[in-house]
Amino acid sequence: MTAQQQPARTARPSELDAWHGYAVVHAQLAAHLARELTRATGLSDADHQVLDALLDAPGGRMRALELRWALQWEKSRLSHQVARMRSRGLLERDVCTKDARGWDISLTITGRESAQRAREVRERSVRRFVVETLGAERLAHFAEAAALLAARLERVAQEDPDCRAARAAACADAGPPT
Repeated sequence: MTAQQQPARTARPSELDAWHGYAVVHAQLAAHLARELTRATGLSDADHQVLDALLDAPGGRMRALELRWALQWEKSRLSHQVARMRSRGLLERDVCTKDARGWDISLTITGRESAQRAREVRERSVRRFVVETLGAERLAHFAEAAALLAARLERVAQEDPDCRAARAAACADAGPPT
């Protein structure tokens, strides 16, 4: 019997308590950070996610497909979010410069300024609520746990035929890599 064929072990109550504790505090922290961001900048958390991803992209520009994968969003969610942000002057959407079948999403000057301000607000909040609360040693363990989970999720995604098919279809839709 291979590892994949072995029946999964049932989680113990203490393990489920740890997961539940994380899930609850994650939801509370995310909600608090979103409220702080909105109060300080007028941006939603979704606005911040898009702006922050673009702020790190070369020239503040990404293909819509790349942005969607970076954010782990559905196509319709990104489309609606981009439309709202375009109407507020934060983003531009142009035919892809390398492949006319896709779209490039880019920051406007206002979008870049908003992104930088939002990043400053978010970094201060994270420093205050996460870094100062956990301290250096716990933060190192937290980072290690996050890296382990990210690596596991990536392996699972690569092994999952549905995920591989979705990635292949998305890449085929996008044409040659940019």
